[in-house]
Amino acid sequence: MKFTLSWLKDHLDTDATVDEICEALTDLGLEVEDVINPADALKNFTIGKVKSAQKHPDADRLRVCVVETDEGDKQIVCGAPNARTGITIVVAKPGQYIPGIDTTIKVGKIRGIESHGMMASERELELSDEHDGIIELTSGEVGDSFADWLTENDPARIDPVIDIAITPNRPDALGVRGIARDLAARGLGVLKPAKTARVEGSFDSPINVTIDEDATIDGCEVFMGRLIRNVKNGPSPEWLQKRLKAIGLRPISALVDITNFFTYDMNRPLHVFDASKVQGDLRVHRSKGGETLMGLDEKEHTFEPGAVVISDDQGIESIGGIMGGLATGCTNETTDVFLEAAVWDPIQIARTGRSLKINSDARYRNERGIDPAFNAPAMELAAQMVLDLCGGEASHVVTAGAVPDVNRAYKLDTDRVQSLVGMDIAADEQRRILTSLGFSIEGDMASVPSWRPDVQGPADLIEEVARVASLTKLVGKPMARARVGVPKPVLTPLQRRESMARRTVAALGYNECVTYSFIDAENAERFGGGSDASRLDNPISSEMSHMRPSLLPGLLMAAARNQARGFMDLALFEVGPVFHGAEPDEQEVMITGILVGSTGPKDRFGARRPVDTFDAKADLLATLSAIGAPAKLMHLRDLNNWWHPGRSAKLSLGPKNALGAFGELHPKVIQAADVKGPAVAFALHLAKVPFARTKSATRAALAASDLQAVERDFAFVVASGVEAVTLVNAAAGADKALIDEVRLFDEFSGGSLGEGEKSLAITVRLQPRDQTLTDADIEAVSARIIEKVSKATGGTLRG
Repeated sequence: MKFTLSWLKDHLDTDATVDEICEALTDLGLEVEDVINPADALKNFTIGKVKSAQKHPDADRLRVCVVETDEGDKQIVCGAPNARTGITIVVAKPGQYIPGIDTTIKVGKIRGIESHGMMASERELELSDEHDGIIELTSGEVGDSFADWLTENDPARIDPVIDIAITPNRPDALGVRGIARDLAARGLGVLKPAKTARVEGSFDSPINVTIDEDATIDGCEVFMGRLIRNVKNGPSPEWLQKRLKAIGLRPISALVDITNFFTYDMNRPLHVFDASKVQGDLRVHRSKGGETLMGLDEKEHTFEPGAVVISDDQGIESIGGIMGGLATGCTNETTDVFLEAAVWDPIQIARTGRSLKINSDARYRNERGIDPAFNAPAMELAAQMVLDLCGGEASHVVTAGAVPDVNRAYKLDTDRVQSLVGMDIAADEQRRILTSLGFSIEGDMASVPSWRPDVQGPADLIEEVARVASLTKLVGKPMARARVGVPKPVLTPLQRRESMARRTVAALGYNECVTYSFIDAENAERFGGGSDASRLDNPISSEMSHMRPSLLPGLLMAAARNQARGFMDLALFEVGPVFHGAEPDEQEVMITGILVGSTGPKDRFGARRPVDTFDAKADLLATLSAIGAPAKLMHLRDLNNWWHPGRSAKLSLGPKNALGAFGELHPKVIQAADVKGPAVAFALHLAKVPFARTKSATRAALAASDLQAVERDFAFVVASGVEAVTLVNAAAGADKALIDEVRLFDEFSGGSLGEGEKSLAITVRLQPRDQTLTDADIEAVSARIIEKVSKATGGTLRG
């Protein structure tokens, strides 16, 4: 929304500067996006006086002038025909930039005589296109700023243009008067009385208006019009053209410029038909679909069914509330004009404008909501302006429909401003603010003005008071504690666990991803989802139709995007919700990580290798340890089908309580995701890990033994299908009090071993607590280890 300072002052009696106005507008919620102030480009130009002007010795059209400036007398060579002794002029000194000719003035010689500056013309200062002579001022002292002189003597020449952003809830601010009203309420001036007019019709309008029944509901509330005959259309007056040009509009003709003026001045879109081109009466109705109209934008528009249009006897002539038709548009030959003012349904306007891809000033305002009560006054004001500028004779007003009743009132609780906003504003000041904004106060009830459709409840009254009083005055205060003493933790145990898991995985070298919770149906089915329960009713796109059953699809897509850009080795993780159904208890928070490619960059030591299952296992175990999971877990093989059947496992506290899974992803899954190279992953159910029974923040005392530990190695021959973890767990269970750790350090097959056999070697660390171990104690424990392993695996001690 653009407007000039002089335009604002038509509605607001104020002495505030442009900077003060802009600061207040932004604080009021009407953010200033740009200020174009012509005075800024003229601030360095000063006033001078020509003391003498002599003919140049080598050029008939040049004058050698001595000019009195604030820096003393300067010699300036000038070719203007009006350069003469005694005139007051505008001086451009060496080093100054001249905007009209895009040049920086320098000291130079013109036909052998030095010139120290320039005497400027209006075109050179971009004040007008006049360049037949230099500027002559009627007053001014030598050395005064030319910009200050213009401000005092001819402010219209340097009228600042202010551009503000309007939020959708403030249609009243799409008119200069609405902006002035806000500034007056803030205290930056006094709102001038609104203009009124009363045009008495002298004849009945030959054009009548009607609204079809199907267009009265959510279409057109009221349609008013009147014929003005014997008008003389042509260029609008200079003041109106300057005003429209300043805000970026092209003056067309007096009749059209009047409607554009009301659009910006009062947020009141209007339309004028050339009455001689209208056949019969005008009818507001809905389109059947397929009709076409050549609009004022000189483009042909095809209507979908249901659009609200205006037709005469020969067809559609205008798109209601959006744009008129070219066939009935006004030209310089127009002598009879039909002036239209109507109130349209905002949603209908938005729908039609979007389908036709038309963005007009009328649509912009009508789809946000105009003042319905101003429809008749706008008709009178516009008709009066047409008569003033174009002459003619007005008919009686014809009307179809009725102005909608938008009267409403809400209780003003002056004490509520403290609880809602946290500001102390006196009750009388609150009433003054609302009254200055156009609200009517009767007792404790505030009636909302018709131009404020955004005020829909008592809380909105408080918002208006706080907005005008300025939220910058709000003083921050700490919230009162609910209880004395140390406050209770804000985060839940699961939230603290989530944070710890995130930090741990990040410390392991993974990069965190945040992906959409929505995935396509194919990926959802691939990872155990895709049912109707998890399907969205209104998806953003076909690729986001289902809630994700796993975090792996998003991570794999992220990996594929990175690899497509040359990043082949990746470590990515995500913490977020997954959805197994539509019910609240079918949602859980998981942490999932993937490793793709190799463990690191190439080096001369040959340490680089492809990632494998044990990398994922190590990272999963580290995460489990960080969040307090038990150290001894079962390894189970019955995994989901997106894991590799022979190179993956899940960790469980029992047959049914699986905490997480790790391993290689199935080759088909990797291929479908277009990921190159080996890909391993882990997934952890954060809520399934048991919480500690004790809630103490301190760790238990270190139970270190001062007795020497003993390590013994064992090698067992077992069947090739026996899992190493089974053997390790069996050895650890031989004496839980004495055995501190069991580690697998070798696996061997072939050689002297039989077909289908392998050798697994383990180290068992024995840590005594009460007394040093004797050989007999060690032999006894060793025997129990051999017995346990043999029973669990069917293996024998390797000789």
